[in-house]
Amino acid sequence: MKIKQFILTTLLALAATLAHALDIQPYSAAALAAAQKADKPVALHFHADWCPTCRAQTAVLQELKSEKGLDLTVLVANYDTEKALKRRFNINAQSTLVVLKGQKEVARLVGDTTPDGIRSALKSAL
Repeated sequence: MKIKQFILTTLLALAATLAHALDIQPYSAAALAAAQKADKPVALHFHADWCPTCRAQTAVLQELKSEKGLDLTVLVANYDTEKALKRRFNINAQSTLVVLKGQKEVARLVGDTTPDGIRSALKSAL
């Protein structure tokens, strides 16, 4: 019985940790709308597969997934195909990260690949 209780406690602790972690997923208009409607922190990463800076940013974001306290979603938008979204957010370069708290833009990075810079921008929405 004690083993079951230990396992349950461990699983609940793990679930709580994962619930407060950086979530990276492909961009969808529905996901962005839902986050904004709920006044949740969300970031848009305008990414191009051919862009080495974008790949470096992705590596940093993957590292930050294990960091506690970054309870927000990063939506990865295809820089080459999401033309209307680029116009909406006035995006002029790939490797742009736009951080939102609900409808309000709270940070913007272009070409920054430093963990501290990206972490700081993401935390500005929390």
